[in-house]
Amino acid sequence: MARYRGPRLRVVRRLGELPGLSRKNPRRKYPPGQHGQARKKKSEYGIRLEEKQKLRFNYGVSEKQLVRYVRKARRVSGSTGQALLELLEMRLDNTIFRLGMAGTIPGARQLVSHGHLTVNGRVVDIPSYQCRPGDVIGVRNRESSKNLVVRNMEYPGLASLPSHLEFDKDNLVGKVNGMVEREWVALQINELMVVEYYSRMA
Repeated sequence: MARYRGPRLRVVRRLGELPGLSRKNPRRKYPPGQHGQARKKKSEYGIRLEEKQKLRFNYGVSEKQLVRYVRKARRVSGSTGQALLELLEMRLDNTIFRLGMAGTIPGARQLVSHGHLTVNGRVVDIPSYQCRPGDVIGVRNRESSKNLVVRNMEYPGLASLPSHLEFDKDNLVGKVNGMVEREWVALQINELMVVEYYSRMA
């Protein structure tokens, strides 16, 4: 399934707050559609599916990519859910978003894929690039790229900078100091439900 390109607030109304997908808040708090206000009790499968969809839409990954991340997380020692969140949080597009260079993850993905950003001095145009401790993220040395990032920084998506990142606003340079900690994940998610969803699907 391809990446979602439809109305974002429709997804936010259905799944709840998704800080990476949209900065806007929907006027109506119930899901879209004529049966949106009818309260239905969700099945266990429905709850697991909803948690999985939250991850997919917030980080902007396809179903195929998410399955790949889950398989990779299973190979890591320790909690599979924690490892899955780490893999998604350390993506380059999400790191750009958390540094405040873009208002949303789709906006950060566009910055990356259009070649406006560098990692360790080299232009990287792959949004799924996995950032590692010690990586230095900068803006390409051209006026259009710098102006774009400065404009984005006027309306950052999230106010607080995670503890594993540092950012020099004057020089537009960010640094990854370590791996993200669970408490700094902005999305309200039960990652164990996602792992359970895929273990039952397998």
